[in-house]
Amino acid sequence: MVQWKEACEVFPIYLALAKQLETEVPFPQAKRNLPEKPDIELFSDVHEWLDSMDQQVMVHHLRHLLQMTTLNDSESRLRALIARHLRKTQKSNVDRDKIDFLLAQYFALEVPPKIYHKQIELSDVAQVMLPVLGDVDATPLDWCAPLEKMIAALRGFRSLREILKTNFIAEGRKVKESAGGMFYDPAALLAFIRFNFLLRRTLIELMHADLIAIRADVDQLLAAGVRTMDCHHAGLVGGEPLSKIRKIAHEWKQPFQQEYTERTVNQAFENLLGLRSDVEQALAKAASSTQNASKKGPLEALKPSLPAKKAAPGLKDSSSKTKSKDASRALGTAEVEPGAGLDFETCMEQIWEQLIATPPSRGRSMTTVKIGGARILLSSWEVTAFVSEDGPSADGLRRAVVARVLVAAAMESAKETGNGTSLDRAMNMARAEVTRLQERVDVAKQAKDTEAAVNLGISTKRLLSTLDEAEKR
Repeated sequence: MVQWKEACEVFPIYLALAKQLETEVPFPQAKRNLPEKPDIELFSDVHEWLDSMDQQVMVHHLRHLLQMTTLNDSESRLRALIARHLRKTQKSNVDRDKIDFLLAQYFALEVPPKIYHKQIELSDVAQVMLPVLGDVDATPLDWCAPLEKMIAALRGFRSLREILKTNFIAEGRKVKESAGGMFYDPAALLAFIRFNFLLRRTLIELMHADLIAIRADVDQLLAAGVRTMDCHHAGLVGGEPLSKIRKIAHEWKQPFQQEYTERTVNQAFENLLGLRSDVEQALAKAASSTQNASKKGPLEALKPSLPAKKAAPGLKDSSSKTKSKDASRALGTAEVEPGAGLDFETCMEQIWEQLIATPPSRGRSMTTVKIGGARILLSSWEVTAFVSEDGPSADGLRRAVVARVLVAAAMESAKETGNGTSLDRAMNMARAEVTRLQERVDVAKQAKDTEAAVNLGISTKRLLSTLDEAEKR
């Protein structure tokens, strides 16, 4: 029976929701493993309970559960949950919001790494959502044109501050609410999935850019001898220790992992922007003071302190290198031929030097490093792992990036020289890293560190994608 199979798939999710809501479950512990073939009474009781839970569960409950636990690891469970809500004959606005979120969540989890960072098209969405929505015509609908205009506008935003001035989230909601029953047209669902994913991706990337800038500025303040700063824009009291500000920036959680409403998201982002304003003002004040004692410009007087004193996480101190002329040239290009003996640690240090030499500019979310003949695009969380974080997940991200860089650089070298020896060596090393990374993803999931698990998972998939490309050569 299709309905019972679906109920068995979603039952663990509803049990977890009941625990989250502190709602009583009418099934004793011994009967929570549902049988393959139920009797009529159990069939009725389970479906009645699932229906009653649907009345209590809001979209932010689902969001919190699926993004803070490993329950969304099961594609079949998530697909069954979507099917359950889509099948309802009468859908409320709450049902619509749940479907809207669940579809976007499914896409975000299943989108292949090769297209994750590109400007995703409706045809890409249709392909990923095929197991959920079936074969859908990806031709754009005329009434979805406002979504397309907003997606085009997304490409022009360079900072979180810019996007929050536009009421972007509210405008997207207006289109959804005005759609009425047309929202459930499969072609319309594709358009909303694409919009939701691209909006969320942009917000996360811009948020990470702000966090990286805050961490870099705090490090510059500490290097300049500043120990406290005023944080009234961020809603904190005056004279906050910089150690506390750095901890706040390191532990910042995405608002999508909390109770999610337009108000809470906007408030979280406003607090972040307030913190960045406070840090920038403190940096300008420190620069003004330094200018009186230095012939350098106010920013130049502070900037050298960061690369000169901060060593790459997990690496030897390279302050002497950053002071030399040879290192200055390396910071600009860091071009090393893999065939010349580029090893793992040297590659890691070269990547770090490129990143630390060019502190994140306002609004920058993606960064390119160049090693040998390869140009590698790093995500914001990968950059953060190099320039401002440490710990198991940061180490895993750094190793994933280095492995990806070595394989890509070796591919370029093999194309130029026709010698695949360095490529074979890089691929063997990368395969060993994949195993290690998958173990770290599992550890992060068990610790319920969703952000680390997702970031490690995406970086691992990008490494696998590079390996796949190398194996085809």
